[in-house]
Amino acid sequence: MFIFTVPQNHCVVLEMFGKPVSVKTSGLHMRIPFLQKPKRVDHWERTHKNGKYIELTEQILDTPPRQCVTKDNTTVDISCIIRWRITAPIKALYEVENLHKSLMELALNEVRSIIGSRNLDELLSSRAELSDKIVLAIATTATRWGLSITSVEIQELTADKETQKAMLEQMKAERLSRAIRLNAEAERDAAIMRAEGAKEALRLIAEADALYVNTLAKTLGAEGAMRALVNRQTLEGYTTITKNPASKVYLPSHMPAMLNIKEGE
Repeated sequence: MFIFTVPQNHCVVLEMFGKPVSVKTSGLHMRIPFLQKPKRVDHWERTHKNGKYIELTEQILDTPPRQCVTKDNTTVDISCIIRWRITAPIKALYEVENLHKSLMELALNEVRSIIGSRNLDELLSSRAELSDKIVLAIATTATRWGLSITSVEIQELTADKETQKAMLEQMKAERLSRAIRLNAEAERDAAIMRAEGAKEALRLIAEADALYVNTLAKTLGAEGAMRALVNRQTLEGYTTITKNPASKVYLPSHMPAMLNIKEGE
């Protein structure tokens, strides 16, 4: 047909004598009979059912796992998700043989190169940074192919069984260490709180004693306050040593005088 339509978010590249002459985007179009014909893209892995429409929206390419070796000689299997779109259809058709396969190999080769320069711990903790580096590394080639790379996300990163076992043991050790550290911190905080409570109790007792002495001094005078304090300490001492009912306590002969009481009282 010489009159044709192109769906939304698609385009068609017209050829004349084997060379691209124009790109037709969505809408109604005409072509020169027998001379112009649409370039087919059946050789692409993902194409429109018509076989000649080129997708212009963002596409997703899921790569198969690729075995890589890290800087610390750990073997890992890694797969990625590539988000991209075609910005120059003629370049995408004529600058590369098989766009989808070439894009996948380009991204995976760059992934393997970057992983080979990092340790396993760095890979596990900096996936976002690795994705940005991969996009930056393949951007120049992608532009030459008429593509715009949105992102390359590391979907899965799996180490060998021995490494997984070692990582599991390391995780258990880290959890145990964290638990011990938390318990030690809790005991330290409790000891600090007990010490602060004891300090506050001693301060309150000292204030109460000072208030008691001041009150005695105002009421009985300095000499009377001194005698009252001595008598109080003496009585407290006898209270302590007489707690056992079986104990016998004898008052010294000078006790009445020391307590300032008379004989027979």
